[in-house]
Amino acid sequence: MLIPLYVGAETLRSIYERLDGIVLSGGGDVDPSYYGAERSPYTVRVNRERDEVELQLTRWACAEDKPLLAICRGIQVLNVALGGTLIQDIRDEISGALRHDANSDVWFERPAHTITLTDGSRLQRALGVGEGPLEVNSLHHQALKDVATALDVVARASDGIVEGVEMPERRFIVGVQWHPETLVDEHPPMRRLFEALVRAAQG
Repeated sequence: MLIPLYVGAETLRSIYERLDGIVLSGGGDVDPSYYGAERSPYTVRVNRERDEVELQLTRWACAEDKPLLAICRGIQVLNVALGGTLIQDIRDEISGALRHDANSDVWFERPAHTITLTDGSRLQRALGVGEGPLEVNSLHHQALKDVATALDVVARASDGIVEGVEMPERRFIVGVQWHPETLVDEHPPMRRLFEALVRAAQG
């Protein structure tokens, strides 16, 4: 079910209550006013209506233990919804960082760098991988800065950028900074991540 943006609070709540789980997809940048920051010239494609809807859905899901998978922009929405902040442009703010953005969408289609997962984390179990680095794709220029206290960081890139978080007190509140949806055909761990969300939603 695609959730419309231009609906009132009561309608949005009615839609939310019909959902077994939620996926927050990628997209433009979150308005920095939601995390108390001045807007950087690098912050682009802001859509406050989308921000409002997704922040509200996320807060409801976290409070009520509804399974949620947050992808790319989604992990940033998740962090902001719970009180965290964002790096508005990695290359501008983090000296020596890896290249996380790209000049074309080809980075959707193939791994761009590796991440390290926390052993025993929900995310690691969902992916069905063991110890050692995991290759992921990458197409983002913002990232988590101050991580919300309700979230555990469970994956990082080699430059320290947060690549995965989860809410330990919930069944399945998981955020990833990469795009697993574009890798499901060639990389079994990415398919298993979505299967884990479906299992949680069925439970």
